[in-house]
Amino acid sequence: MRRPVMIEAMKRRHLRQVLTIEAATYDRHWSRQVFIDELAQVGRGGRHYLIARRGRSILGYAGLWVVDAAGDTEAHVTNIVVSKSARREGVGSALMMKLAEHARSVGATAWTLEVRASADPAQAMYQRFGFVPAGIRKAYYEHGEDAVVMWCHGLADVDYIDRCAHRLSGRCA
Repeated sequence: MRRPVMIEAMKRRHLRQVLTIEAATYDRHWSRQVFIDELAQVGRGGRHYLIARRGRSILGYAGLWVVDAAGDTEAHVTNIVVSKSARREGVGSALMMKLAEHARSVGATAWTLEVRASADPAQAMYQRFGFVPAGIRKAYYEHGEDAVVMWCHGLADVDYIDRCAHRLSGRCA
C-alpha cells in the first residue's frame, strides 16, 4: 500500500529536496537564498510555505504571500511546483487546498497567481479552484513565454472550500 501524501510547513531542512525540484522545473529558478529569505518572512507573517511529502520524499511545494490591499486582504500564490514523477496524482490540488484554507484563515477575500500560458493542466486545476483568466504578462517566464494572470474573488464565500472539494473529488490535478 502506498503511503499517504502529507502536507506540512516548509522548513529550511526541506530545501535540498525543494531546490532539486525547483531546478528540474525552471531554467531560471529561485536560489537557496531566496527560499531562506521567504521562509524568514513566514515568522513575521505575510508568507506561508508548504511541502507535500510521501515518507521522506518531497513531492512538491507551494507558497503564498498575503497582503493588505486598500483595506482588503488578498493572497498571491508565489509558487506551486510538483515533481514530474508525482504529477497528475492530486498533489497540486492538495497543496492548493491547504493554501486556500490558510488564505481564508487570515482573512483573504481574493487570491491571484500567474501560470504559464502553455500549462493547460495547471490552468484547469486553478479553474477548479474558481480562478479565471484576467490578463497576460508578456514574456514573464524564461524563453519569452507569457504568463496568464488568474484571479479568484470567491475565496471569502462561506462554502468556497466545500465547492472546491466537490469540484476536485474524483479528479486528478
